[in-house]
Order: sequence, then C-alpha cells, then structure tokens
Amino acid sequence: MNAELHQFIADYGLWAVLGGTFLEGESVVVFAGFLAHQGLFHLLYVMLCAFAGSFMADQLLFLLGRRYRDHRYVQRIRAKPAFGKALAAIDRYPNGFILALRFLYGLRTVGPVAVGVSKVPALRYLVLNAIAAMIWALCFSLLGFVFGRTIEALLGRLHGVETKLAVAVALGVLVWLAYQVYARRRK
Repeated sequence: MNAELHQFIADYGLWAVLGGTFLEGESVVVFAGFLAHQGLFHLLYVMLCAFAGSFMADQLLFLLGRRYRDHRYVQRIRAKPAFGKALAAIDRYPNGFILALRFLYGLRTVGPVAVGVSKVPALRYLVLNAIAAMIWALCFSLLGFVFGRTIEALLGRLHGVETKLAVAVALGVLVWLAYQVYARRRK
C-alpha cells in the first residue's frame, strides 16, 4: 500500500498542484512545497506547476472580463462589493495592483476580471501577471519547503508516505486557518 500511494502521488501530484492553483492556490502550493522537501516532488517542478496554474487561471479570468463584460457571470462578479474597490485601485495603481493581486484577500477571482474590464492593456497585464505568478509560486513553494525543514529539525526525518501526508494535511489546515484569521482581522 505504501509503495502504491507513493507512486500515485509521484505520478499525479504535480497535476494536482497545477489544478489546485486554479482553486485554493496558497495551501496547495505550501503543501506541495512541504512534499518536495520530503522528497516526493522536485521543488523546481512544484514552482513551475504553481506558476503555470496561477498564471493561466488569472489570465483566463482577465480574458473573461475583457471579452465578456456584459455576460451574466461577469455581471455577477461586478456586483460584488470588492469589484468596485478593485476598479478604484486599478485606476490609481494599475501595475502595483496587478503585482499584488494574488496576495490580497478576497480579490483572487474578482481582481483579474476587474483588470479585464478596465482599460489596462492586455500585453501589460500578460507581462505583470507572469511576474506576479512567478513571485507568488516562489514564495509559497519555498514556504512549504522551509516548513518541511523546520518540521524535520523538530521531529527528525519523516518516514512513510502516510506520515508525510498527515503532516502535510495538518500544514494545509494550519495555513488555511491562519489565512482565515488574517482575513477576518482585515475586515
């Protein structure tokens, strides 16, 4: 069982990282960074998958806002309170907003659509989105990797895929909880 699970994770784990960045990116990437430290993934591949998934997701949302401004899905996003704040920030600081977008709570979906609706040129967004995705992927992948080192220093090398997964899931839950607390305090 242990060898089968290890092989399954090795075969499909990076695909999960790529897909996971479309949904709840931070915890997926931190989790994958931890597993890279444990030897289940290569850290560079985690970073590349995190970059690619994050970049593609935000680029897709930008194009959705740009092309389908009047579609009901985009209209629903435009009705959210965060959308007006995002547009105001885009007007004042377009480059800074695009670079910081991934790190701003509550704007992960709304932000790229708002940039698409705005007058920011598509090429500028493409370049800044790539830079931001690279920074984001590096930060969260390394956070998970460093967490793995810290755990190893405290507990010793973890053995067995089940143990690694249990610790990684606990890490994911802790990151998610910390993010929720941070978001509530900001409100």
